Amino acid sequence: MSELSFAASVARAERTPRWTARRPRSDRGHSRLAAQVEAKLRAILVSQDPPSALSAWREIGAYCRRRHLRTPSRATVYNAMDRVEAPSYDAADLPLAVQRCLHNVETGLVPGHQVAMAAFNYGDTRALSFAAGMPWPCLRRAARTPGLRPKSLALLRAIMVYRGI
Repeated sequence: MSELSFAASVARAERTPRWTARRPRSDRGHSRLAAQVEAKLRAILVSQDPPSALSAWREIGAYCRRRHLRTPSRATVYNAMDRVEAPSYDAADLPLAVQRCLHNVETGLVPGHQVAMAAFNYGDTRALSFAAGMPWPCLRRAARTPGLRPKSLALLRAIMVYRGI
């Protein structure tokens, strides 16, 4: 048998114990921050326009130092910005121009990023104006959702840059 034999290397790999494979963490997908730090971070990030990540990091750092808690890293603040929940809207309460954009939706709650996406893809100027003023988590999540047309995505990104999102 040659050292470069594929069959021999497969046989050698099958003989290795399975316990050597790395197991995923048991807390994968969950925040490892203290509950009060996570709550304060959410309170800092929930606003019409987003705070800069640096200012949010400084504010949460001051909060943690006052309470003698472990300060999260800047990467944790960036990840928390991705976790901020976008509000949902009742379809009946939306302006008529936006309701026309929402195909096959007459009643019920519609996630904010889907409202923004429909307004940018199918809306007129009134629907676009409504979508441009939506809270920042809706626009940020809509920009990351596949399905936006290239010109609609460009307009959405331009609005996000203007608003500092």
